[in-house]
Amino acid sequence: KPKLKVLIINGPNLNLLGTRQPEIYGILSFEDYLDELRTEFDDCILDYFQSNQEGDLIDAIQKCKINHDGLIINPGAFTHTSIGIRDAIEAINMPTVEVHISNTAGREDFRHVSYISPVARGVIMGFGLQSYELALLSFV
Repeated sequence: KPKLKVLIINGPNLNLLGTRQPEIYGILSFEDYLDELRTEFDDCILDYFQSNQEGDLIDAIQKCKINHDGLIINPGAFTHTSIGIRDAIEAINMPTVEVHISNTAGREDFRHVSYISPVARGVIMGFGLQSYELALLSFV
């Protein structure tokens, strides 16, 4: 049986994990956390892409369909602003889970609206980096 191949995409400012607002986002870099995920989910191939640029994220989403079985995306602030990312996810028509490290529903009002949620099969938020693990469990 071929291994499940999942792409994890992180949006703007998530390259700062480990140093950015540790009281919200923790002290572990995403790369270090990804190593832990790959060890825990050794029956999966986990690819990773991060960009602070909306167009780069859209390009990665569009290419995802070619080599992956699923997508986990934390669009960061683009969650609340990007119709382009939403449309790209809808266009690829593949299992997608929206992830947020913090509970965006408990933060500022502008974070309460997601353009991504309506085209994702599920949303996981508020469990810190473990949100990604929970998203992966939905695929296996």
